[in-house]
Amino acid sequence: MTHPAQPVASHFINGQYVEDTAGAKIPVIYAATGAQIATVHAATPAIVDQAITAAQAAQVAWGKMTGTERGRILRRAADIIRDRNHELSVLETYDTGKPLQETLVADATSGADALEYFGGLAATLTGEHIQLGEDWVYTVREPLGVCVGIGAWNYPTQIACWKGAPALACGNAMVFKPSETTPLCALKVAEILHEAGLPAGLYNVIQGMGQVGGALVTDPRVDKVSLTGSVPTGKKVYAAAAEGMKHVTMELGGKSPLIVFDDADIENAVGGAINGNFYSSGQVCSNGTRVFVHKDIKEKFLARLAERVATAVLGDPQDEAANFGPMVSEAQMNIVLGYIEKGKAEGARLICGGERAAMEGFFVAPTVFADVKDEMTIAREEIFGPVMAVLDFEDEAEVIARANATEFGLSAGVFTRDLSRAHRVIGALEAGSCFINSYNDAPVEAPFGGVKASGVGRENSKEAIQHYSQVKSVYVRMGDVEAAF
Repeated sequence: MTHPAQPVASHFINGQYVEDTAGAKIPVIYAATGAQIATVHAATPAIVDQAITAAQAAQVAWGKMTGTERGRILRRAADIIRDRNHELSVLETYDTGKPLQETLVADATSGADALEYFGGLAATLTGEHIQLGEDWVYTVREPLGVCVGIGAWNYPTQIACWKGAPALACGNAMVFKPSETTPLCALKVAEILHEAGLPAGLYNVIQGMGQVGGALVTDPRVDKVSLTGSVPTGKKVYAAAAEGMKHVTMELGGKSPLIVFDDADIENAVGGAINGNFYSSGQVCSNGTRVFVHKDIKEKFLARLAERVATAVLGDPQDEAANFGPMVSEAQMNIVLGYIEKGKAEGARLICGGERAAMEGFFVAPTVFADVKDEMTIAREEIFGPVMAVLDFEDEAEVIARANATEFGLSAGVFTRDLSRAHRVIGALEAGSCFINSYNDAPVEAPFGGVKASGVGRENSKEAIQHYSQVKSVYVRMGDVEAAF
């Protein structure tokens, strides 16, 4: 019998499911059991061409529609997603292995939030009038054309919407390539958008590995590329896009600092550290994986952290009682276990976890290392798994310098009761998405993105509009033209 996760076909192009079995087989593995639950095929060059051709053809009329009309469709899609939240969350759990307890509140719902927000914003995308004596200039905000979205495997539904919603609101068409590890959810987003009334060809989903991504990024008909992924992938995609002078948004990795001062509320700080390291089994780019704790409260912090981590419920992610799931794949699990071994070998003190959990599937026990030094591998490289590094500090200026001593700059957080210190320290940290007495909140109303190697551009909020549209300015002369001859 076919597993319920098996999609109708591998790709969604021009308003319908499309199959081309000539493309390489991509097995879909359920991370909680290691069993194959579905198969899709990578896009052939013919499929890539079909998707871009459909997008380019559909975009012209879409770009001429009013923002109000476009927004109505996006908002309708948001309503459908909310109505089907349960089944979409079950699918997301099959796709990623994340616990249903988490996907029910964080995945399809945040995708719906993005569609609703940008659906509401679509009608407001106006230009401005600039008076210059009796002459004047007016500006027009125009679509870019065909946008390519390349997704990551940690939030497949959310990322499909985070990229699709602003692109469509601005009058663009999109070709979205999900990660080959999690190919299922974006197809449902495409299906729902078209059910909500989106004209065919405006949101296409095609599967594949890096080769397919490369074909999309280098196609001359593509005007914009938005990637969520690792820094090495981002550098490659950025360079390829620059070759064609394309617009880009890069949401890349991080090794973000979370600083806990000696006056912090310990319970909240521990909660923030748990959210910033163990949510989605640690597979979140903005995670605060370098937790700097003031030495006066370090042992108290570690003791409470160990108590709370011990209550994590590892189990079947489809059971709502489970709150900690497996790694997305066997390969990712092995990468994380390799980092854990490096942490042990380099002399960090293991507080809890530190091994593969004794159960089927790709589970790694939530792991905390203390006495971590800045130069250790686990304090420098992005692990993308449930491994927290706790470092000691004594002085504010010292911890700011150490927190900033990284190529990354995605997020940063501070826990303290001292209001002026909170704002002062956040002001000095080199990061794009920051938190005070909290961690990893990502409402669609707030810009999300990094500085330094962690990326360029911003997703969500009004900022995203700048990255999915361009401005035309028109000078109008009311009198006669003067010329030299």
